[in-house]
Amino acid sequence: MAKERVLFMCIHNAARSQMAEGLFRHLHGDDFDVFSAGSDPQEVDPLAVRCMEEIGIDISSYRSKSLKEFEGHEFDYVITVCGNPYNACPFFAGGKKYFKQPFEDPSAFEGTEEEKLELFIKIRDGLKDWLEDLYYSYMLPEEGCCDLSEEMEGCCGSNDKEFSCK
Repeated sequence: MAKERVLFMCIHNAARSQMAEGLFRHLHGDDFDVFSAGSDPQEVDPLAVRCMEEIGIDISSYRSKSLKEFEGHEFDYVITVCGNPYNACPFFAGGKKYFKQPFEDPSAFEGTEEEKLELFIKIRDGLKDWLEDLYYSYMLPEEGCCDLSEEMEGCCGSNDKEFSCK
């Protein structure tokens, strides 16, 4: 059976979507093919690489990709992780399901190197928490549900995809 495909998007594909790709690949890469791209790709931010290294996830070989590289491809999930009152996020036609959760652009933050790293870590941790909720609420394979323990019997069945069994 083919893996479901996930595309994470933001504008620059330099921080948020790169971290989301690394996190999701680390957590669920056995079940999903995971990609990221942006509408205006920039170089992957070294602080994104550094904050991911702190939790044992290596994204140093990742490269920023344009959404154009994926034109004509289909994805089971297209997930947008950018957006704030000052910018618009890209859109990608070719997704079966779409999710959006705005996270602040850490590369736009002005401060000391340590302050910037703190913001990257905060966003990384927020992404991780949100991605886990998203997975357990909407993406959990039905056959992988409820084998956690007998106590959880009946949870997360096909009629209860909204309940999180984590």
